[in-house]
Amino acid sequence: MAENPNESSDLERAPEKLGDAAYREMKERIIRGVYRPGHKLTVRAIAQDLDVSTTPARDAINRLASEGALVYAGPKTVVVPVLDAAALREITLTRLALEGLACEQAAQHGTPDNVEELKSLQRLINSALDERRYAEALWHNKEFHFAIYRLSGLPQLVSMIESLWLRIGPSLHNLYPEFAEEKYGVRNHEIAVEALAERDGASLRAAMENDIRDGYRRLKRASLEREAGQSA
Repeated sequence: MAENPNESSDLERAPEKLGDAAYREMKERIIRGVYRPGHKLTVRAIAQDLDVSTTPARDAINRLASEGALVYAGPKTVVVPVLDAAALREITLTRLALEGLACEQAAQHGTPDNVEELKSLQRLINSALDERRYAEALWHNKEFHFAIYRLSGLPQLVSMIESLWLRIGPSLHNLYPEFAEEKYGVRNHEIAVEALAERDGASLRAAMENDIRDGYRRLKRASLEREAGQSA
């Protein structure tokens, strides 16, 4: 009896779908800073964490490694890369250009509901910072930024920004606790919310660019200190 071609194609697509799902989940975790720079991950550990078999876990790792989000340290082990000062500078310059453009475009489409969404997200960030739950603050911080960028109505631009966050996400851990204590991000975000409410593209861009620059100065200092320690 001939095989049902539809059943065959479904079976062939199933592993790919699991691999895609594993990739998306791992990508989101890296972007949101779940894993710190230098963190080691194994295929088996990722499979267990995502509740999948080793095949989709390995597929996800391979895709993320090809994008520079992970680096192989062995046949079954990957490491979240530690960015040096040069890499941080390049990523930051590109973020300023792309995220600034997204903000200018987003300001034209903001609604009162969007403003309230940002205020709600900022309350979650503030609460997490006050209680030193920095991983949670990073999780909501990503949502705050991309809630603005998605308003640009430019999905390809948002995708390019996301690829930059895939590289920088883990390093955002190095902002704390200093960034939380000084409230740099909080002030920038508050100004961004006001700018969106007023549909002021220039001010919205300036607020988010300041947010990026403030973070970069802290990350650069930490990177240079680490590099100096390694050469000593």
